[in-house]
Amino acid sequence: MNISLSRFGFSCLLFGAIALTSCRNQAPSSRSPNTLQPNKTVTITLSGWQSNPNETRLLHQVLQNFEAKNPDIHVKHEVINSEYMDVIKTRLIGDVAPDVFYLDALEAPLLMQYNVLEPLEPYIIPAFELADFEPSLLNAFKHNGKLYGLPKDFSTLALIYNKKAFAAAGIAQPPKTWDQFMAASKALTIDQNHDGKIDQYGFGLAPELARQVFVLKAFGGQLIAPNGYATFAEMNSLKGLQLVIDQYRRDRTSAQPTDVGATSGSEMLGQGKVAMTIEGTWAIPYFKETFPNLDFATAEIPTINGKPGTMAFTVAYVMNRKAKHKAAAWKLIAYLTGSEGMSAWAKQGLALPTRRSVLAGSGYRQNPLYAPFVQSASYSTIWQAGQNLPTIRMNFNNQFISALLAEQPLPQAMKKAQETANREIYLAR
Repeated sequence: MNISLSRFGFSCLLFGAIALTSCRNQAPSSRSPNTLQPNKTVTITLSGWQSNPNETRLLHQVLQNFEAKNPDIHVKHEVINSEYMDVIKTRLIGDVAPDVFYLDALEAPLLMQYNVLEPLEPYIIPAFELADFEPSLLNAFKHNGKLYGLPKDFSTLALIYNKKAFAAAGIAQPPKTWDQFMAASKALTIDQNHDGKIDQYGFGLAPELARQVFVLKAFGGQLIAPNGYATFAEMNSLKGLQLVIDQYRRDRTSAQPTDVGATSGSEMLGQGKVAMTIEGTWAIPYFKETFPNLDFATAEIPTINGKPGTMAFTVAYVMNRKAKHKAAAWKLIAYLTGSEGMSAWAKQGLALPTRRSVLAGSGYRQNPLYAPFVQSASYSTIWQAGQNLPTIRMNFNNQFISALLAEQPLPQAMKKAQETANREIYLAR
């Protein structure tokens, strides 16, 4: 691959230009950042993506509530589902980016570094209760001591399983250790005609880095070194990843979505192609809407090497540094991430609230389906690892699937992925 055309290299060149123009275009203001001009209605834009139409309908309701409380502000909401971050980056370069937009923790380090986001501390007053946010999630949107985003929600990963399949296999409880998980996967894998064609796999695997970081860390491995270069090909990282490969290749008790004509672990479980999968809270409303007859339950992910582990994914509201109406943009962010707005948003069940007070009052901790996601937050690994992660992710995913398909041994595949990623990182610096 030509490094000059890679997404990471391309972004660095473009955002270098943004950083220069951003600094030149900052004009001093005599008004407080929290002050709107009187008797003037302003329009601010809000961009994000949607998981399903219900999500957008709920957000529109929340925005209507905001506009009712702030009649001098109109919010224009835009949904971008295709190549979201490419669209946002392109618009930032062209000075036509939205005033407020979603920013995934994965992408946050790059944008925070290149001076395109508005620092939020000057807008925050004590009554906003910033300390109410889960600190680890808040820290995902800090850079050089400045806060650039407020996390709107989050989800960990948990084990989701078919209760009827468990009962048929004589499994009374969800597995708590990796050995128990492997035994359950074998018991749940069914070849009805004994012809080598598996009708139900024990586990539905998502073969991507976003789902494997806690696995490679189980034996002391690391994804990225302090210098920003990839280090996942080291022996301790390979120990965890090899467990995934062995289950798929040697035991044949797991399947990836493409093996069974599905698009996700949730779909595999819903269609009865697998009996267990690992997904986030977003799967719960999906099952209820798409597979209403599925009798499912959730549990914390089984420990690996005696260590608990899972991933955590979070998205923040951030403000464009060149937003024309920053006071209005902040009012919107403050409402959406305040107790009232977040409580209304949390009702959808797609993700968990990031304010501890809202989470405590949501009932999710007492809900059997959501409790494992809440309980695992304390030991989760946030899906973020510096500005090089997109490059590392792409190279890891390509080679890991190659190892999964037995096209090359895992150590060779990971060595190739690591070397390629680090070469691209070096050339982009």
